[in-house]
Amino acid sequence: MNEKTSEQIGNVSDITGMRQVSLWKRQDLQHAQQDDLAEEVPVALVYNGISHVVMMASPKDLRLFAIGFSLSEGIIENPGEIYGMDVVSVCNGLEVQIELSSRRFMALKARRRALAGRTGCGVCGVEQLNDVGKPISPLPFSQTFSLKYLDLALEHLNDVQPVGRLTGCTHAAAWVMPDGRLAGGHEDVGRHVALDKLLGHRAGESRAWHQGAVLVSSRASYEMVQKAAMCGVEILFAVSAATTLAVEVAERCNLTLVGFCKPGRATIYTHPQRLV
Repeated sequence: MNEKTSEQIGNVSDITGMRQVSLWKRQDLQHAQQDDLAEEVPVALVYNGISHVVMMASPKDLRLFAIGFSLSEGIIENPGEIYGMDVVSVCNGLEVQIELSSRRFMALKARRRALAGRTGCGVCGVEQLNDVGKPISPLPFSQTFSLKYLDLALEHLNDVQPVGRLTGCTHAAAWVMPDGRLAGGHEDVGRHVALDKLLGHRAGESRAWHQGAVLVSSRASYEMVQKAAMCGVEILFAVSAATTLAVEVAERCNLTLVGFCKPGRATIYTHPQRLV
């Protein structure tokens, strides 16, 4: 594995790899050629010296990932409760070493979960069924979004996926302003990680980033809904489908959930009153 940390990574080529492949097209084996592959590495989030979770992720924007994960998992309430952070290379991957406030670290230890590494499953490693899901305060109804601007956001979603455009191997999460423009976005091999990176980015932005909605290139699982709601996001657009549990969680916490977002169409699952 490349021994660069996320702080040293600046180009798309730094988080992709090349491999010789053979292409098959209509029963014709083509000549070998080089192809781009997205890099996937184990990333451990370590709080005050104790490893909390290992995720498979793209080795980019890991500080934002750590902030977003800490917020969306309820480990912190605001980024100021993180006193320091370092991204370091270890023998098998990368560690994000996070220094939490004493109060937050004590709370984390009291409810610490043992989580297995994952790219898709939101409950892998949870020790008890009662640990699935978190109490979420009901969201206010302060946001609206005109669906006539959704096509513009969808048109530019690939803009935040430079690695995805090369490899076809990443998910994206973007912040959509009320006029359909993308304020910014992040990509990752894991859809949860891409969303956490976006939520970490949003936490450091101005109030303008609190107007609008999240757009993700993946399906909407319950955990995607839960993470968004934990960070105060009121509207979540997903390119693919929603699960039954995602819809139930969205209904309970007052989140507007929209799936199958395609040019000129969308499926509204919950709280349509926010949508013009």
